[in-house]
Amino acid sequence: MINSPAEDKVLTTLRSNLQSPISNLLGLLAATLHDNFPHYTGVYIYLLEGETLVLGPYRGRPTEHTRIPIGAGICGRAARVKETVVVDDVNADAEYIACSLQTRSEIVVPIMRDGRVFGEIDIDSDAPAAFTARDREFLEEIARLLALIWG
Repeated sequence: MINSPAEDKVLTTLRSNLQSPISNLLGLLAATLHDNFPHYTGVYIYLLEGETLVLGPYRGRPTEHTRIPIGAGICGRAARVKETVVVDDVNADAEYIACSLQTRSEIVVPIMRDGRVFGEIDIDSDAPAAFTARDREFLEEIARLLALIWG
């Protein structure tokens, strides 16, 4: 599949910084995703520490959810089932933990290798059903790249 210019920009930035310290790389990723995709109103990177997802770098609205137990909310679900979770209407999902009243949809992509979750890319949008199959493919590609350099 041919990447959009925005996707190419993010992937080029990520690939050219793979040797950077992971915290710098994740901060750059959050900023680049947020700046290049207008429907990504919040980009949050969570790192798994034991049984808890801990907020790392992010861009967008601040969140009070800096620590999320595995199994709680959409983020916890994605870590528990070890696959991408897309929610078109967060208000219709009983597990949703509200970060912002403006958020209408969410995608959470685990960063994992060999069945082990290291973290997640969590993206909120103020638009309902904002995330397409292409968003999913693109974010899963990023997660695969990150997993190669983890641990």
